[in-house]
Amino acid sequence: MSTDAWPEGVARHVLATTDSTNAEAARLAASLRRPTWILAHRQTAARGRRGRAWSMPAGNFAATLLLHPTERPEVVALRSFVAALALYDAFVAATGRAESFALKWPNDVLLNGGKVAGILLESLGQGGGVAHLAIGIGVNLAAAPGAAEVEPGALRPVSLLDETGARVAAEDFLDLLAPAYDRWERRFTAEGFAPVRAAWLARAARIGETVTARTGTESHLGTFETVDDSGALVLRTAQGPRAIPAAEVFF
Repeated sequence: MSTDAWPEGVARHVLATTDSTNAEAARLAASLRRPTWILAHRQTAARGRRGRAWSMPAGNFAATLLLHPTERPEVVALRSFVAALALYDAFVAATGRAESFALKWPNDVLLNGGKVAGILLESLGQGGGVAHLAIGIGVNLAAAPGAAEVEPGALRPVSLLDETGARVAAEDFLDLLAPAYDRWERRFTAEGFAPVRAAWLARAARIGETVTARTGTESHLGTFETVDDSGALVLRTAQGPRAIPAAEVFF
């Protein structure tokens, strides 16, 4: 397992315990001006998308990258794809197994078809822009939550250790993730979403297959065709192509 140098100009805070690293990032946002990774070895009130609880067995990874972006909110939100690519690269660096990992729209990483990592973006607006962005990342490094701890119909949770035999400590994983994120962030800010989108699609799970996308009120069945320039999921449905900006996807 090789690691690149820690990215220049990026801070690192390591906590024994906190309620949630995203909440910690929000508390520190006004006092931190440079990009900062906040890692906690234990979270007491971790959460995932739509406010759901995020289970964190001992030895797993929980960290948040705090940024102060300057783009429009819809551009800032595309960093979920940047984070997904960084996670993919970190996993490959840890295991050497590129073929085992895939990216699930909008913000999960799969290992052998099971969910090994999730991403949660939270932001605070200011004057029509984004005052700060918290990119929360949870990884099942050592253990996966039990089936009873995930919602019905969700992908089975898996751990890096059980699926690959790779035993990686949380701080060592951050040493892989932070440089990988920095590389993709620089490309995103220099070249825009196009190269990020292309790289994400090359690693995407279930392109060309039938999936179900569920919003709060609707369910859409169709063939996963692509992700468009805004980051929306594009399905080919019986009624024609449909772009879905936000949903939960079920296989």
